Amino acid sequence: MPEFAHRTVLLDEAVDALDVGGARADGVYIDGTFGRGGHSRLLLSRLGAGARLFGFDKDLQAIATAARIDDPRFAIIHDSFATMRTALAARGVLHVDGILLDLGISSPQVDDAARGFSFRNDGPLDMRMDTTRGMSAAQWLAIETEQQLEKVIRNYGEERFAFQIAKAIVARRAVEPISSTRQLAGIVASAVKTREKGKDPATRTFQAIRIFINQELEDLAAGLSEAYAMLAPGARMAVISFHSLEDRIVKQFFASKVKVEQPDRRLPIRAVDLPQPLMKLVAKMKPSDQEVALNPRARSAVMRVAERLPAGPSAAKGAR
Repeated sequence: MPEFAHRTVLLDEAVDALDVGGARADGVYIDGTFGRGGHSRLLLSRLGAGARLFGFDKDLQAIATAARIDDPRFAIIHDSFATMRTALAARGVLHVDGILLDLGISSPQVDDAARGFSFRNDGPLDMRMDTTRGMSAAQWLAIETEQQLEKVIRNYGEERFAFQIAKAIVARRAVEPISSTRQLAGIVASAVKTREKGKDPATRTFQAIRIFINQELEDLAAGLSEAYAMLAPGARMAVISFHSLEDRIVKQFFASKVKVEQPDRRLPIRAVDLPQPLMKLVAKMKPSDQEVALNPRARSAVMRVAERLPAGPSAAKGAR
């Protein structure tokens, strides 16, 4: 199996954001998207001898890479991070000291034509993160209705030509199976009448189908709730997103924990009994110009970091 280069986005910044020094160095941590292990390896280099780090990934190639890490503090789990509470409860872990989620797709997945994620190299139209389960993109395109195709391409790709693209896909599959990335890219190109400068017309459609096939947004919404439930007081969660759909979910989730609805001020409620924030925002960060120059795929990345507050009146003090 060929090796494909991968440059971890916001590597030091993400690990720094988890604040693993001092007493927290021997805590329990989660890398919810192991990928090729850049964040996990740096975390392990900073954690103490008593620490534990659990990695999650749906991709079998990522699991194979993780298996090469010879460190008793580390364990890899072949599943979505959305299952973290159940998976770790089975291992006796109920609370953790930090969680990192680096969303999206890794460079090795994009660059490997056999995975079918990219329109730049011809390959089978698969797009599954986990090739052991679920339908491939080709199988889905063969059976989905035109209306649902349009909905997916519009909602997950934010593609204004979704109607035309869906119609073109249905017309082509009536003639021949759509089984390769080059076929699909050509169909999209013929249906998109204008092109954004510097962007291939197939970009948004490929993104939409990949997100849908892998249920990425559903996993993210569920995973954020799972992660919050596992965070110990004072523990942090750092999430790196790569497009507006992901970032919007992360931003809204953190906001729901930071801004709690207050009762009518006319009610006789003591200040200490008022609802308190559950988290505080720690940082919002983008890659530096230098990092983007070295790794253009980092240009759209946004990292948001939040910390779980202790329950009770002291939470309000920690939020200031």
